[in-house]
Amino acid sequence: MPERALLAGFEDSTTLDEAGGTFDELEQLADTAGALVVARVIQRKTTPTPDYFIGRGKVRELGELAAGSQAGLVIFNNDLSPLQFRNLERALGVKVIDRTQLILDIFAMRAHSREGKIQVELAQLEYLLPRIVGRGIELSRLGGGIGTRGPGETKLEVDRRRIRSRISSLKDKLKKVECARKTQKKRREKSGIPIIAIVGYTNAGKTSLFNALTREHAFAEDKLFATLDPLSRRIFLPLTGAAMVVDTVGFIRSLPIKLVEAFKSTLEEVNYAHLLVHVVDVSHAECRAQISEVNKIIAMLGATRTPVITAINKTDRLRGGPIPEWLREENETAVEISALYGKNINKLKSVIDEKLASQKTFSGKIVGNDIGDKVSIAGGSI
Repeated sequence: MPERALLAGFEDSTTLDEAGGTFDELEQLADTAGALVVARVIQRKTTPTPDYFIGRGKVRELGELAAGSQAGLVIFNNDLSPLQFRNLERALGVKVIDRTQLILDIFAMRAHSREGKIQVELAQLEYLLPRIVGRGIELSRLGGGIGTRGPGETKLEVDRRRIRSRISSLKDKLKKVECARKTQKKRREKSGIPIIAIVGYTNAGKTSLFNALTREHAFAEDKLFATLDPLSRRIFLPLTGAAMVVDTVGFIRSLPIKLVEAFKSTLEEVNYAHLLVHVVDVSHAECRAQISEVNKIIAMLGATRTPVITAINKTDRLRGGPIPEWLREENETAVEISALYGKNINKLKSVIDEKLASQKTFSGKIVGNDIGDKVSIAGGSI
């Protein structure tokens, strides 16, 4: 049975519709994590309060709602400070998490490769370290036991020391993985095979497009962050020859900085790419805002000079309705597709092929089979 949850948070949008958009996404995240949202409490203010983040009146409202709806969890749409966490949990008597914790929880649930698990645990511990004061965190799973505590050392100090030790260990493991990834990158460069990175907002249909382009059957689901571990497969294009298609981690509004840091080596696949295919969910009400968020992260990763082809996806959901004119005007190389039903996939392949062939920055040599070759990197497939 799913855990009953309340959504709460601070929203300074000028219209209620804009506020609803961010909370709609938070509800999708909660659903992905396995929670059942029973109510929302939105605080309309210009600045959060230092003690509870929201006003005391809203705290009382949340407490009454939690008691009346039997909700055992409150999810905030904003990041909370350690003080705010403690005060809210004491006042409400239920578990409180923020947006970053929710995303980290989903990533932990979705990570399957060795590298992905290391990255997620590292991000979780770095997020947890400054927030363990007074929260009764039990960290026995990280090690410890007889002989691990110094004389007079408090539990809090032990917890912090063990977290720092574990973080150091995870960083060492991640460095080894990154070295293996760099070795793989050099092999790719020597082979002369161009890399096509599929990027886009989470749940835009990246993995469905990856499957359509490569004839793969990677797991895809109509939920946020349905797939986390990136995949690479080789395909053959008439003009270019062999090319590598990479399915990357989905982006999201205000992607937690700890995740960006932990997944840096994975996200750098975007930098290595010769071409980006930006998958856009044209059926989403926040389509334009999602495009903007993806472009921000691409810029943050330093890949603004990489050529981009826009794949306008989920056209089947428009039910014959028109594609927004601004979408065509702002994206010269745009192809309207339905990755789920295979609409215009061959056309998209042709556009990709022509774009790569025009760059002439690689040899296009064929290595191995033409479609569906699996590339193993650092103990897991990417």
